Amino acid sequence: MKKTIVLGVLMLWAAAGFAQESRQDVSFSGTGMFGPTIHGPGSVVADSTGALGLLTSYRFMLTPHSALEGNYSFVQNNQKYCIGGGCTPGAPILPGQYFYSYRFHSREQEITGAYIFGMTFKRYNPFLEGGVGTLIFTPILDNGTLRLNSKGTKGVTGLFGGGLAYELSPSFDIRVEYRGFVVKTPNFGFSDITTNRYEVLSMPTIGVAYHF
Repeated sequence: MKKTIVLGVLMLWAAAGFAQESRQDVSFSGTGMFGPTIHGPGSVVADSTGALGLLTSYRFMLTPHSALEGNYSFVQNNQKYCIGGGCTPGAPILPGQYFYSYRFHSREQEITGAYIFGMTFKRYNPFLEGGVGTLIFTPILDNGTLRLNSKGTKGVTGLFGGGLAYELSPSFDIRVEYRGFVVKTPNFGFSDITTNRYEVLSMPTIGVAYHF
């Protein structure tokens, strides 16, 4: 009987201790966004410039090692498309070949949900994540966009990545992370620059999280 009472007290104590721990956090990070060069059918070459942006995330701890996360990020960059011979840098335009290009000043927004698995080693907390969501590519109609009748494009995306958090205090940590997105290359409403290819967009981030 005494052993049962002691065991019950210990279990309640452990549960109370976990309940008092921070189970939620919100983070704000600076990000970069980098994409590969994509070669599609019909001599279409798609490329994009690197960009800087912001990421905000909310996490809810399910257990000490797992969490669910919601994310929103925002960047702006230039998407460039080349069609025809001579699209490869340095390649000459041969007789009978043609060459023209599209350029879009693009706003890229991420809305994703992810599962987080993490470990704790003193103040260091490495973690992995995977999830799904959408990327929204919206052309900005300014002098950086050469086709003013362009349209926004939405794409389902897979999210993967990992990072490391360093605990500054029970309430704050610094996070460094790599995040990758698998998404179909946007065409902004123009069928002649459709690549029908998937690309991996890379987003390194660094920021601060607040636990509550």
